[in-house]
Amino acid sequence: MATRDSVRSWLLEGLQHEDVMPAGPHVVEAPHRRHAWWRVMCLTGLDYFSTLGYQPGIAALAAGLLSPVATVFLVALTLFGALPVYRRVAVESPHGQGSVAMLERLAPRWWGKLFVLVLLGFAATDFVITMTLSAADATAHILENPFVPRALQGHQLAVTLGLLALLGAVFLLGFSEAIGLAVVIVGVYLSLNVVVVTVALLHVGDRPVLVVDWKQALLSSHGGPASMVLLSLLVMPKLALGLSGFETGVAVMPLIKGDLAGQIRGAKRLLTTVALVMSVFLITSSFVTSVLIPLREFREGGRANGRALAYLAHAYLGNGFGTLYDASTIAILWFAGASAMAGLLNLVPRYLPRYGMAPDWTRAVRPLVLVFTAVAFAITVIFRASVTAQGGAYATGVLVLILSAAVAVTVSVHRRRRRAATAAYAAIALVLTYTLVANVIERPDGVKIASFFIAAIVVTSLISRATRSTELRVTRVVLDPLAERFLHEVPGDEVHLIANEPQRRDRAEYEEKLREQWRNHRLDPATPVLFVEATVPDASEFLTELRVRGEERYGHRILRLESSSIPNALAALLLYIRNRFRKLPHIYFHWAEENPVAAMLRYLVFGVGDVPAMTREILREAEPDPERRPRVHVG
Repeated sequence: MATRDSVRSWLLEGLQHEDVMPAGPHVVEAPHRRHAWWRVMCLTGLDYFSTLGYQPGIAALAAGLLSPVATVFLVALTLFGALPVYRRVAVESPHGQGSVAMLERLAPRWWGKLFVLVLLGFAATDFVITMTLSAADATAHILENPFVPRALQGHQLAVTLGLLALLGAVFLLGFSEAIGLAVVIVGVYLSLNVVVVTVALLHVGDRPVLVVDWKQALLSSHGGPASMVLLSLLVMPKLALGLSGFETGVAVMPLIKGDLAGQIRGAKRLLTTVALVMSVFLITSSFVTSVLIPLREFREGGRANGRALAYLAHAYLGNGFGTLYDASTIAILWFAGASAMAGLLNLVPRYLPRYGMAPDWTRAVRPLVLVFTAVAFAITVIFRASVTAQGGAYATGVLVLILSAAVAVTVSVHRRRRRAATAAYAAIALVLTYTLVANVIERPDGVKIASFFIAAIVVTSLISRATRSTELRVTRVVLDPLAERFLHEVPGDEVHLIANEPQRRDRAEYEEKLREQWRNHRLDPATPVLFVEATVPDASEFLTELRVRGEERYGHRILRLESSSIPNALAALLLYIRNRFRKLPHIYFHWAEENPVAAMLRYLVFGVGDVPAMTREILREAEPDPERRPRVHVG
């Protein structure tokens, strides 16, 4: 038993602290841990720059000889589409919540929650595939290195699963990202890429016949420039992996030094710099790999499959330098997986527990690590640890998040009546929509995986919301001065409250309610009573701060409050009165003329329904001692 309790305590460590958040690139750090924007850029670069490990190979498989041309269109979409959208997201969401929070504000209530759950499904696809794809590509670099023992050859799946297990183990032990280490890894990786690309360009310059042959093959295969442009636009969606990392770039804003305005400026510099650097690498790497590497080497089993630049490093700079390049690539791919895991560990606690749509243990890091590691294992086995096969699923998650950001920004500027900006962002959204639809039609794996995540999240969320329906979920109770005076002036050691569903709120309504309670509960007419009226502005919220206002109407004293759940609000108010004023509260209801099952469903969805029974049940769970429990009377 002691061992079981120890394991449980270890797994749920930090759960008792509401302010404990998992470490990772999406976490808001304390002010003394903020960093210069360029250092934070390296943290973002773990995800974005690591795509250089596999992007040129995927582009070659998707576009063939047209890879450099199609990449130019991808770069245009990056610089004139994704970049301006996320620069605007940085302004609209300066605390790092990103486009999901923007859309949550634009679509409130249950529709907004459902929309967020769908986006979380695609975000989970993006992050999980980042982990599995990065691990698979790291494995490709390991196995293709000439110094690796031959015994590992042919065991791509086992090595990839081992890397994922090791990643999960790091988080189970406790992970705190080191931006300094990220700076070193990104700096070394980009420097080695500069060397590889420069040497490759020099080699192409020394042998101009390679470019001539490439051009001739391009013209013979695709005809004139118009045909090339059209085909490049058609295959460009397959290259969408080169757009990853923008959502992470916004999420890390709280790590940037300075006040809020300074963080926004730093985030804009971060996004612009990383986009420009990546654009240069995308164009040059796609060109040299297309010209220098035979197409057969990009296919499954080829030496450039998932590692085109590493192939050039070994070919033109020797196995020693190539091994150094492999090591740096494995390191950045590894940390890209860590970044994705940390993103998931921050994403789930940020939304689902706040909606009441996740078990309480999801606020702890380690159980989520086990869940996400198991999911990553399953995805890796399904795709057989293939980098190429997972590309479509990854691109789908990336494109949905960028498209959601474009839509959120378009709606936001439209509400500000900025017509030119609205037209520009709407055009970007249309281009991204085409890119997403084309990618889904060509490679539907991403939608299938996202649909699985969405279904799992929605079903789990609904079950969790139902099972947590009797939790006391009011975070704080605040009385205004009049409500405070009403309760202070109640004589004796008991407070009598009559629950009233406000309708006309005229004299006749309160007089009739008072007579009804005298009749049903045999209350002494001389007993001083307070009316309590609760309304539900938004039943989709889970946690509520209860603000109670006092009001006098027609000689009656009334406590008014708003909450996402009337039974929860009433139970919290009764407990607060007992604790604050040292008086035992009594609350009086009348039975509703409604089917109990229908009443329960109304309570779960709309926060109303079988109020007396639910209020009593919430009180029973919150206060186990019947003698101290506020009294609920129903007649």
